Amino acid sequence: MITIISGTNRRNNKTYPIAKQFYEIFHQKTVENIELLNLVDLPLDFIHAGMYKSEGQNKAIKKIQDAYMIPADKLFFVFPEYNGSFPGILKIFIDALSIREYKATFKHKKAALVGTATGRAGNLRGIDHLRGSLTHMNTIVLPGILPISNLDKVTDSEGIVNDQGTKDAMTKMVEDFLAF
Repeated sequence: MITIISGTNRRNNKTYPIAKQFYEIFHQKTVENIELLNLVDLPLDFIHAGMYKSEGQNKAIKKIQDAYMIPADKLFFVFPEYNGSFPGILKIFIDALSIREYKATFKHKKAALVGTATGRAGNLRGIDHLRGSLTHMNTIVLPGILPISNLDKVTDSEGIVNDQGTKDAMTKMVEDFLAF
């Protein structure tokens, strides 16, 4: 199973339409089970002082971990640039998952990283930051990355990538990840 993670909880974000577009590309390229996890759907109360103990973990987070993360062989992260890095909600989501079933969730899983940004670097720093965290957790990260920059120029009003060069790079990313 491959889980695609849209890595922001900001409503009406520009990342989810791209993650959904990746979901569609995966379905064109493989019969493998593909799941799409949107962090907008995280429970609002999963962040609290007791979350760093297994018994204090939010039940909805346990369900997400059991349904999307543990059964996945591969994790495909699509996430925007926030303050020169990746969103804090993605970091705290990863932190919450590392409390229970840490090895089953992250160890020796394969991951791919796609950064999104309205600027010209496509969240390169955020990609490097997340790669460092995942590597620390013994997740194997695909060497090739995809920074998607200038979102306002390469997407339509619905947030769908309409730039042919970017669409080609997205397809290549999926093909490379499937072969990884």
